[in-house]
Amino acid sequence: VQLVESGGGAVQAGESLRLSCTASGESLERHAMGWFRRAPGKDIEFVAGAAWHGGGGNYYHDSVKGRFIFSRDTFKDAIFLQMNNLQIDDTAVYFCAAVGTIADLRRAMSEYRGPGTQVTVSP
Repeated sequence: VQLVESGGGAVQAGESLRLSCTASGESLERHAMGWFRRAPGKDIEFVAGAAWHGGGGNYYHDSVKGRFIFSRDTFKDAIFLQMNNLQIDDTAVYFCAAVGTIADLRRAMSEYRGPGTQVTVSP
């Protein structure tokens, strides 16, 4: 399975970006999918995601609740992250990830992970 992210870039604080991730290879329909990020000098952390069946709704890191919106197209094995009101602390490399359970995803564990896309937020 290969995951490829797109949509990163450089923006100013308060602006928005939309990240996309598509999967190729075997279907990920039974995987939880979501987004991680690694800020400079920090460990990778879970940002947003959902279980493969959608049950339980979407999960978010506390720092992005109310600003980021996760969505998934199960038919296309694609996920998205709408990032609104971006802040300087959101600067990081963002990764698309897939793993068997939402519990593992929320612990930033992954079976598959994309190469990442850079998001840079300036004042």
